Amino acid sequence: MNQRSVSDDAKAVVRRNTEEVQGKGRFEIFEELFADDFVDHTTQPGTGMTPDKAGVRKLYTYIRAAFPDFHAEIHWQLADGDRVTTYKTYRGTHEGPFLGIAPTHRKIHFEAVDVMRVQNGRITDHWGVGNLLSLMQQIGGWTQPTDGADDSTVSSLRAR
Repeated sequence: MNQRSVSDDAKAVVRRNTEEVQGKGRFEIFEELFADDFVDHTTQPGTGMTPDKAGVRKLYTYIRAAFPDFHAEIHWQLADGDRVTTYKTYRGTHEGPFLGIAPTHRKIHFEAVDVMRVQNGRITDHWGVGNLLSLMQQIGGWTQPTDGADDSTVSSLRAR
């Protein structure tokens, strides 16, 4: 007798979001997977996205427009009850504008760690971090300041 746990079910929902919605742009599945009262606790800076279901759908649409072949390789998932942590590498080709950077047609990759809460088969909450500095470097959106540059942030980091 095989009984699936709450954690196994939650992992399957998160995997389906990563593979089908983010990876294939199947937004009809998005509607099935995300709760109407979804909250993103860590919205991406500079995107202007709202921390709700509409905001995350807009973010996914924006990313897929910039990187039409966007997809993720899930390295591992851990679940504790209704919360799923996923470590993954996103990949794609920069074919549309992204955060003010014109298409470069470069292949990109960056790592991310997400925690999603799944209740009653729907994603209700998200917390996450992605290595967006790496992504921006790959598309020419950020370069390392040269020594002596007047960059107070870099200067303060070097002083530590």
